[in-house]
Amino acid sequence: MRRHPGRSGLGRCTRGAAQPLTTTQFAGPRRQGAALLSGEPAVSLKAAIIPVTPFEQNCALLWDDVTMEGVVVDPGGDVPRIRQAIAQHGVTVTAILITHGHMDHAGGAGELRAALGVPVEGPHTADRMLLDNLAKQASAYGLPPARDLVPDRWLAEGDTVRIGGDEFAVLHCPGHAPGHVVFVSTALKLAIVGDVLFRGSIGRTDFPYGDHAALLDAIHNKLMPLGDDMRFLCGHGPGSDFGTERRSNPFLGPD
Repeated sequence: MRRHPGRSGLGRCTRGAAQPLTTTQFAGPRRQGAALLSGEPAVSLKAAIIPVTPFEQNCALLWDDVTMEGVVVDPGGDVPRIRQAIAQHGVTVTAILITHGHMDHAGGAGELRAALGVPVEGPHTADRMLLDNLAKQASAYGLPPARDLVPDRWLAEGDTVRIGGDEFAVLHCPGHAPGHVVFVSTALKLAIVGDVLFRGSIGRTDFPYGDHAALLDAIHNKLMPLGDDMRFLCGHGPGSDFGTERRSNPFLGPD
């Protein structure tokens, strides 16, 4: 098994023309915690993927199409483009969610927080050293300046975050980065996995603080048990579902 897959975050800077936004809809019963809310309209969550930075990181704008409230996940940069997408879809952003502290995922969070006046939630506190050095990360990759970041709320295993009308559980999934978190909605059968898992690949672990064994442990013991029908949005490239990756992803077999 190869140790360092190709699509993995912070790879080559290969950006060409800006890619068009793609919008996907997810639907499921409305919940409060584990309880179904009878008589309430179903959750209908929309997701617009906004490729940002030369690494074409998938910043995601997710919103409830009933309330039009939503969040921005991983605003790595290109903040004017993110704000344009927010305005285009008419979304009221209530929070910024961060999966992990790499510059292509968190580099624009400080600027976007200042512009929108909303809190930043995540990642896990184990990524503090990465967020404390976002400006250095940007400089090292020759990218526009980024602001170092202190989230308004650190996240841990068992926490929840709200996206529109549904609660997403927080899973701590280290390996690609020590403080990486994943957001999961069982009602919507949707996971937001950042750079843990990709279609046909997994996250790199050759960065400082990377841990290949921890990454595979998180995938096999936290993500895959959620079920084959769990779809996921990832940090780079197209999404997939856990069943497809369990059956065909070449990086999930024996090491």
